[in-house]
Amino acid sequence: MSAPNLLDVQDLRVSFAGKEVVRGIDFSIAAGEKLALVGESGSGKTVTALSLLGLVQGAQTSGQAIFRGVQDKLSNRNNAQGDAQADLLALSERDLRAVRGRDIAMIFQEPMTALNPLFSVGNQIAEVLQLKEGLSPAQAHQAAVALLADTGIPEAERRSHSFPHQLSGGQRQRAMIAMALACQPRLLLADEPTTALDVSLRAQILDLLSALQQKNGMAVLLITHDLNLVRRFADRIAVMENGFIVEQGPVAHVFANPEHPYTRKLMDSRPVRDVTEAFSSIASAPVMQSQNLCVSYPVPIPGFRGWFKKGEFVAVKSASFTLAKGRTLGVIGESGSGKSTLALAVLGLHPSQGVLQLVGKTWSRDAASNKAIRRAVQVVFQDPFSSLSPRMTIEEIVGEGLRLHQPELSIEQRCQRVVTALADVGMAETQFPRLLQRYPHEFSGGQRQRIAIARALMVEPDMLVLDEPTSALDVTVQKQVLELLQRLQRERGLSYLLITHDVDVIRAMAHDVLVMQAGEVLESGTVDEVLLAPQHPYTQLLVRQTS
Repeated sequence: MSAPNLLDVQDLRVSFAGKEVVRGIDFSIAAGEKLALVGESGSGKTVTALSLLGLVQGAQTSGQAIFRGVQDKLSNRNNAQGDAQADLLALSERDLRAVRGRDIAMIFQEPMTALNPLFSVGNQIAEVLQLKEGLSPAQAHQAAVALLADTGIPEAERRSHSFPHQLSGGQRQRAMIAMALACQPRLLLADEPTTALDVSLRAQILDLLSALQQKNGMAVLLITHDLNLVRRFADRIAVMENGFIVEQGPVAHVFANPEHPYTRKLMDSRPVRDVTEAFSSIASAPVMQSQNLCVSYPVPIPGFRGWFKKGEFVAVKSASFTLAKGRTLGVIGESGSGKSTLALAVLGLHPSQGVLQLVGKTWSRDAASNKAIRRAVQVVFQDPFSSLSPRMTIEEIVGEGLRLHQPELSIEQRCQRVVTALADVGMAETQFPRLLQRYPHEFSGGQRQRIAIARALMVEPDMLVLDEPTSALDVTVQKQVLELLQRLQRERGLSYLLITHDVDVIRAMAHDVLVMQAGEVLESGTVDEVLLAPQHPYTQLLVRQTS
């Protein structure tokens, strides 16, 4: 007779103001099992996980979620037998607080908003250990440092005193994982735990979670849109669409024989290369060129010496590269490699040393003289929700650049340019009534990214800096956005500086590649030279982990 499942969910329904978003789903997780819940944004997968712990505000929840891993006695346990079993959906808020963190822990998708900005990450982890495990402050701090070290954060003792904004995206995600694992929970709910991480760090985190899962018999409910991650990590997969689970089964079987059309659609959403060499010319002047570019930050020096001077941290070391018209230069590297700092220097948002020319000009301290470069070089950020002002309408957001760079245009001319730009990126008013009067929160992630691209294109730039433009998007939406960028490059001869940790995106988009680690350019060349015949061991590791 097989042992009962750790978690049995039956007929789970979640609705908001009478509108059902999770529609009677059933699934189970055995002790020590890894189940992946996969689907596009809006499919209901995150709401499903949050509802198990009563973390969805304003939701009406029904059904059963029998959890058989409760360690502490609860005040209103539903079973008469007194064993470690409870219906999570029927527990009071007091009992759910006892379960959260100790029995069931959660890794949230965005650590910058989940971590408290007013406390160091070490203090936040230690607080969990003091509340749930009864450790003294000294013991809790020591355990927090050990947890940070276990997740691969270098100099864990020093980093434990850092605040969330002082860590890179990958380091913040590791700190969030360390906090979730502090009490060795029986079930871990992991909501996109590797979205902000590069390929090598993803592998390390997955290996870490697998090791801890095997050591503690911990079960994992993984919520993700990364199918490569599912194939490598999970035992079973459940595919969600519009609040329903449309298919579930062992990972190997579902990947080999997807039965539902939606599952097949997800499997076919890998980025496809569709770029042209038409605008590349040896005779034409490069849009951007750099020679021995260095970028550094001041850092405090501990002790008495720090009163009189600052130290220096070199984030980019002697980077040299060229970007021609109509080509894409992909910059790939792990978190903290210096690729985003390189982008800041290119955008003139951080001072640099060495030679850096953009459209034949260099950045200066005079804002007026930089105006031509500001028009020629635009940027599309990683997270359109935070980069688009929530107080401005779509018309104001997209047309903002025209007011600065082409003030002679009338209101009617500016409005017509905005409508045209939005239509170029697939956002027509016929499809979205009152499009210009809407606000960013009224659109999906992929639609917001299209709006961000339209804003960047309004002043007819020569070059776009694309900072992880698809990492926050579902695989199907990611493919659509990449196809849009490819089409715009072919039609307009745009040059792209593409910052990413996704080798598949590099394969689909880039003509040339820079591989960075610890601020240094390890390898550079055409995409075929670097990805088909990598020379550096780090590049070989990146390619091997995505093949």
